[in-house]
Amino acid sequence: MNAKAEVEASSLDTVKLIAAIVLMVGGVVGFYYFEAQPLWVRLLGLLALVGVALFIAVQTAIGGSLWRFVVDARTEVRKVVWPTRQETLQTTLVIFIAVVLTALFAWVVDALLFTVVRYVTGQGG
Repeated sequence: MNAKAEVEASSLDTVKLIAAIVLMVGGVVGFYYFEAQPLWVRLLGLLALVGVALFIAVQTAIGGSLWRFVVDARTEVRKVVWPTRQETLQTTLVIFIAVVLTALFAWVVDALLFTVVRYVTGQGG
């Protein structure tokens, strides 16, 4: 765990983040502005600008902490013991049966209440 609860951003970090945002917006605008170019060229340009923008953003204190969070989250996901295919199918079957039984119960209760209300209001036969 990181003992530092809050990340302080300097004015240079703010400039870097603004530059990263401008690059991202410029990439999207350029993607549509150069509509006459082939799609792969526009995509390559967009991906290049997004890559540069992300590189700049990671150089800030906030971006660095976000990158560390992503790396730590990836490490934790690797530690998870995922269920087997058989366990997943069995759990899905149990949930499906529970949903069907709950729906049947709600249908029976609804039918009974409908019958009682019709009888009480005098609309029943």
